[in-house]
Amino acid sequence: MHTDAPSEGRLRKYALFAGVWTLLAVLSAAQGYISQSVYGPPISWGVAFRRSFEEWYTWGALSIGVLWLANRFPYTRATARRWYWIHFLGSVAGSVAFIAIYSWLLDGQVSVQDGTILEFAKVFKKFCLHYILVGMTTYWLLVLAHHGWHYYRRYRERELQAAELQKQLAQAKLDALRMQLNPHFLFNTLHTISALIHDNPECADRIVARLSDLLRLSLDQSDANEVPLRQELAFLDRYLEIEQIRFQDRLTVEKNIEPDLLEALVPCLILQPIVENAIRHGIEPREEMGRIAIRARRNNGMLELSVSDNGSGLSDDETTPRREGIGLSNTRSRLRHLYGDHQHFDLAGVPGGGMEARIVVPLRTKDTNEGDGHAG
Repeated sequence: MHTDAPSEGRLRKYALFAGVWTLLAVLSAAQGYISQSVYGPPISWGVAFRRSFEEWYTWGALSIGVLWLANRFPYTRATARRWYWIHFLGSVAGSVAFIAIYSWLLDGQVSVQDGTILEFAKVFKKFCLHYILVGMTTYWLLVLAHHGWHYYRRYRERELQAAELQKQLAQAKLDALRMQLNPHFLFNTLHTISALIHDNPECADRIVARLSDLLRLSLDQSDANEVPLRQELAFLDRYLEIEQIRFQDRLTVEKNIEPDLLEALVPCLILQPIVENAIRHGIEPREEMGRIAIRARRNNGMLELSVSDNGSGLSDDETTPRREGIGLSNTRSRLRHLYGDHQHFDLAGVPGGGMEARIVVPLRTKDTNEGDGHAG
């Protein structure tokens, strides 16, 4: 049988409300019993519990009205004076109401002090003299507790709204970055086609066919920020087919992918701009055979992806690479928005010539991602 969630919430709230007043009554009964046992005359547990529950359950019943009044007239700067006078009068009325109800409950009972029969009028008068301020203080504690809880809930709601807005902003930035990347890649590919269409129409035709596959794959995963590495490599293979057609026999690709990492999540379209950068700056300027090496491995519980080429690398007077165009700057931004400080991306020369781009991101799969409550 399906239980309505709001009903369960209300039941828990009512149970908590009753539990608080019951706990106060039990603690007060124990205190009263011990106090009477020490200072006398002693009383039974039955009398201690009866008096205590009559007192605290009376306040429990009255607190419903107090909380209603606190909710009906919340504190604001504009209504501060009105709020004070309403609750001042409410505290007086609430205290008198408590004394009257409790005196009525005690009417006819035996006094634990001298054994006389308690009378409503005498008890009411005595309590008014001794407990009116205690009752007013209890009223104000209830009001302040209500407003404290109210402001805490508003604070939590604002926090949740701010977190949701931040999430939406990050998603919007990621979408903008991907929209920036796709036209960039498409422009470069169309430029390649236009360069070959007259000199080598057969190659141009094959590139158009591969481009069609690429666009279809791009649309299939357009809503995903992260995809399995297997899917990312499949997309990259289509791109590399285009580049190998263009370079003919001058481009070889090596892959060293640990098999158990194929289901690891990576940012969608993260490798293509890095490989494109390696081809453009490392392979294209050379007449010799070009080589692109793509690796994926574990690194201290993280996923490390690297793309290296055998190009000219850094010149003697260079200490940092100068190859960072729209593709790599886009990659840095996407990684920062997706993982914050839990990522690393660098581009550096390698011994013997060439460059290597290295990405380190958290090692997660779709199952662990859903289990941790992250959005992929």
